[in-house]
Amino acid sequence: MESTGQMSGQTEGAAGDGSHRAGFVALVGKPNVGKSTLMNALLQHRLSIVTPRPQTTRQRVLGILTKDDCQVLFLDTPGLLEPGYRLQEYMLQSAVHTLHDSDAAVAIVDATRFERDLDDRVAGFLEQSRGPVILAINKIDRIPRTALLPMIDRAASRFPFAEIVPVSALKGDGLEPLLSAVIRVLPAGPALYPADMLTDQPERFFVGEIIREHLFLALREELPYASAVIVEDFTDRSNGTAFIQAGIIIERTSQKGIIIGKNGRMLKHIGSAARKAIVEFLDRPVYLDLRVKVRPSWRKKEQELRRLGYTRR
Repeated sequence: MESTGQMSGQTEGAAGDGSHRAGFVALVGKPNVGKSTLMNALLQHRLSIVTPRPQTTRQRVLGILTKDDCQVLFLDTPGLLEPGYRLQEYMLQSAVHTLHDSDAAVAIVDATRFERDLDDRVAGFLEQSRGPVILAINKIDRIPRTALLPMIDRAASRFPFAEIVPVSALKGDGLEPLLSAVIRVLPAGPALYPADMLTDQPERFFVGEIIREHLFLALREELPYASAVIVEDFTDRSNGTAFIQAGIIIERTSQKGIIIGKNGRMLKHIGSAARKAIVEFLDRPVYLDLRVKVRPSWRKKEQELRRLGYTRR
């Protein structure tokens, strides 16, 4: 995989004639509109985790797209939700602060839920953007073509979008026009990260995200939302194997039995699926040790959230 180390300085060699563009672009919208799928499609690399469930993304994830004439720094964000507890408050704050701090934004709506996804509350958040906002109407493969133009007209009447681009992130439709629109609104400037860098997050972060993704895929009802993952040990051994020990954090003792399952089958299933995905991500052998731990009401406690890495970036 490409480098995920922390950035230490600007890159050299960027065009000095003003033709090169670079900047941060926030991907924002309500839960489950396809933000993570869209970023992965634009990067042509599976960086953000994706599940059919809303509220999968909990922290902002940087994805770096470097071309000869530009560097686009996409920021995948948690959904613009109505918070019900401290973790969700953190998620909303993360999305709003990313919107404030970025050079531009791409607001994403699900074409099948257009009226819900572009309501007054979302428009109010978009007004706080300090840069141009482009609208991506996603999942256009799920609506009749005749519905698209009226939808674009309604969107234009609700907010002064710089451009409105219909896309299907899953099918790959409309990505080039969307990327061109994004590049047009970026400020002129040199690249901010090395050309071979894909993200600023370390491998350890993505390993935890992959495990959490498979928790979401395997479990039902509220349990995935009551769980978190902390990577406690990540060591490259002399034989080339990555040794990873991770804790699955839950809120109640009764949830522990569900995750472990009868004769440990559920935990084995989650571990096997996660290990396979981690091997693909790291491109080296992996030994994965998962343990389930109870931390009562962790989603509501500031100290627990900080311990699990949920702090403002």
